[in-house]
Amino acid sequence: MSKRSFASKFFKEELIMKKAKAFLAVAMAATLTAGLVGCGGNADTSAPAANAPAAADNAGTQAASADNSGAAPAETVTAGTSDLNVMLETPVQSLDPQQATDGTSFEVIANFTDGLMQMDADGQAVNALAESYDLSEDGLTYTFHIREDANWSNGTPVTAADFVFAWQRAVDPNVASEYSYMLSDIGQIKNAAEIIAGEVDKSELGVTAVDEKTLQVELNVPVSYFLSLMYFPTYYPVNEEFFTSCGDTYATSPETVLSNGAFVLDSYEPAATAFHFTKNNDYYDAANIQLAGLNYQVIQDSQQALMSYQTGALDTTLVNGEQVDQVKDDPEFMAIGAGYLWYVAPNIDAVEELKNLNIRLALTHAINRDSITTDVLKDGSAPTYTAVPMDFAAGPDGSDYSADQTKYADVCSYDADKALEYWNAGLAELGVSEITLDMVVDADDAPQKVAQVLKEQWETTLPGFTVNLVVEPKKQRVEDLQNGNFELGLTRWGPDYADPMTYLGMWITNNSNNYGLWSNAEYDAMIAECTTGDLCTDAQGRWERLYDAEKIVMDEAVIFPLYTQCNAVMMSSKVTGVDFHPVALNRVYKSAVKAE
Repeated sequence: MSKRSFASKFFKEELIMKKAKAFLAVAMAATLTAGLVGCGGNADTSAPAANAPAAADNAGTQAASADNSGAAPAETVTAGTSDLNVMLETPVQSLDPQQATDGTSFEVIANFTDGLMQMDADGQAVNALAESYDLSEDGLTYTFHIREDANWSNGTPVTAADFVFAWQRAVDPNVASEYSYMLSDIGQIKNAAEIIAGEVDKSELGVTAVDEKTLQVELNVPVSYFLSLMYFPTYYPVNEEFFTSCGDTYATSPETVLSNGAFVLDSYEPAATAFHFTKNNDYYDAANIQLAGLNYQVIQDSQQALMSYQTGALDTTLVNGEQVDQVKDDPEFMAIGAGYLWYVAPNIDAVEELKNLNIRLALTHAINRDSITTDVLKDGSAPTYTAVPMDFAAGPDGSDYSADQTKYADVCSYDADKALEYWNAGLAELGVSEITLDMVVDADDAPQKVAQVLKEQWETTLPGFTVNLVVEPKKQRVEDLQNGNFELGLTRWGPDYADPMTYLGMWITNNSNNYGLWSNAEYDAMIAECTTGDLCTDAQGRWERLYDAEKIVMDEAVIFPLYTQCNAVMMSSKVTGVDFHPVALNRVYKSAVKAE
């Protein structure tokens, strides 16, 4: 594992490195079991570290016992009567599990909705709505047995039909879910790709309600990490009758969402800056939920957020930049690996200047990533020079997929002289002496600071280059990138599951997250080999081919990687049991306890 891991040396490096090594140790064990994917880790609020989901063993028939839920016995803790006061840096974008696309929305949705599986504190996939499951010997058919005591908050049982309806929504071309590929390219569910393409009716999706409490899922090929996908919100169930009754208002208010999870939403409106959850006393695991509720506050100004924490109005908040210098010695300070890769996306398809490879290479070589992480963020985030970030996926030999951050140094490094050389070559090819580009950036505090530094570095290193920063609310920024309405975009991606494909899958032709609409047939063919071809069951061969694919992305400067995010967090000493994960769901509160 890289010595940079999740925090720089002044962030209690010894403790964090110990936890980071434990993370990859678990990853190695999981990889040897699964044959394809690395994962693992352990974290709590007293000693945070990254967590990732376990991979499923594709050999033989398995059954998961309900006793493996990972929850602590109710008698070991005393139920609290207080809410946990949580800071968010950006508003919720959607409460619809098949439409949500951002980490904030995923966290909030997971508070009131369970999937078939959930993550325990170690990041392992354990039972949630599925009391048990069976896997066929060929690894192609999962049969999930849904808990008899799983109910929606209106008293209706959670059934297999709820999953069928939700998953059909996810692949329905008329719904146009941006995460539909999680069922096709990633989950490899039978007929998902054909349905998304409009070639087959959604009723032909390989998911069947055998009876009220039995769900059968058919795959095209064995998928070692399939169980870990089951706690990703796109796979969450939706009650069809309730959904139909809501019409166009579904998932826009407490009255238009149903809960089957630990908490019930009781105060919310779209783009709200404050909203509230109450403990769901009808939850099947209610005895182990110790919080009275969750009180969210959206605070985009970091100084205001820290002041709210210091006055006790918040139990946890993010800090960044100069604030870290102020609080890094506080025992309530933590540096936690968040898993997000921040990068700049160039609009290769629509912007003439960015179609030029020399211009793109000039831009990525002109970025001083160390300065961004050390002088601006100061939260332990690590400079990143690969399309797949560090410390979340381990290979067949147990090693971190992206431990070597120098392997693409010839096309991604900080080298002002090389940047200028590429820049002059690009200008000559374009027949211009100046270039002006707009870069869209979130209205949040940290991205704006990073964007200002990028602007300064580019304009200082590259003569004739002007960058205009266009500050937008995150929802608008995401929409602009998705619609191709941008020139440069400062954005991020968090891993949805513990495998390099969670990043590399984005650059497939026409993927909804391929913002610059880059297309390369050779790349597409390599990814197909790793997902549906001969390499999908060849662990070592697959790993090597993924490196080949990543090299194409880097050689073509499809993105300009910046840093792997580490969250600098203040957490009240009264709070324990919050689980942190770098994949899918960054924060989970089911096991949290707040002392009175």
